[in-house]
Amino acid sequence: MAGEPLITVTGNLVADPEPRVSQAGKSWVTFRIASTPRVRDRQSGDWADGEALWLGCRAYGEYADNIAATLTKGMRVIVQGRLTQRSYTDNQGAQRTSLDLEVEEVGPSLRFASAQVTRKSSGGGAQQAQGGAGQAGWAAPPTEPFQGATGDPGAAGFSGGFDDEQPF
Repeated sequence: MAGEPLITVTGNLVADPEPRVSQAGKSWVTFRIASTPRVRDRQSGDWADGEALWLGCRAYGEYADNIAATLTKGMRVIVQGRLTQRSYTDNQGAQRTSLDLEVEEVGPSLRFASAQVTRKSSGGGAQQAQGGAGQAGWAAPPTEPFQGATGDPGAAGFSGGFDDEQPF
């Protein structure tokens, strides 16, 4: 896949990742994220959600297994990958275009959350990561609903917006 742009997107998982296995027995995973910008109304000064960017994401091999075991619906993630585009015909016969990411990196957004990182050893066990390079998975803290800056579990929802977000 040469030539596709490498982009980084922050968004919320709109569903749990879907692990799959190819006919050749190789594992892969698909998941979708929604990234919604916050826009400011110049007249009122209020912030509102802009139009969401929906991206399908794919990863392969052990990376796919780590993603499927770690990520869940609603998590805010940072995804980096190669942007691809595909055209298809929907059920009503209309031509559609889909933007997708071939995932190279994915991790939690730590803006309003924390994460416990564990590094997988080559022997199959796990050890506490002390930083540095290497492939590491992350485990989310207890399964409480994501809370935006206001403390309201629905404040950020899947839109990716935050009530107190200000431009720099």
